[in-house]
Amino acid sequence: MYDFYEYPKCSTCRKAKATLERLGIDYNAIDIKLNPPKAEQFEKWFADVPVKKFFNTSGLVYREMGLKDKLADLTEHEAAELLASNGMLVKRPLIVKEGNIVLIGFKEEAYQELAQ
Repeated sequence: MYDFYEYPKCSTCRKAKATLERLGIDYNAIDIKLNPPKAEQFEKWFADVPVKKFFNTSGLVYREMGLKDKLADLTEHEAAELLASNGMLVKRPLIVKEGNIVLIGFKEEAYQELAQ
């Protein structure tokens, strides 16, 4: 079973969810705005995935906060706290299995690999 962090109004998340359903992949949908992952979880994931990959760089909140110019100066702990404080900063959808990152964003080919 996968944890599928999504923003329900996001068209990309809806496409990803439809792909999971079409492929028969079981998932637990989690609204990332209401229930973002905890900072500790992000810090664990940073060991395998670069910090910048987690940020929704095209998002309104990211731009409003001017994070493009600040991101490089943040410590991993600060970045984790920031991501955990506002799910709209997180690139989505985010698929996790047993606490480990599986996929960030949506690429249909990668989802098809999950089904194999």
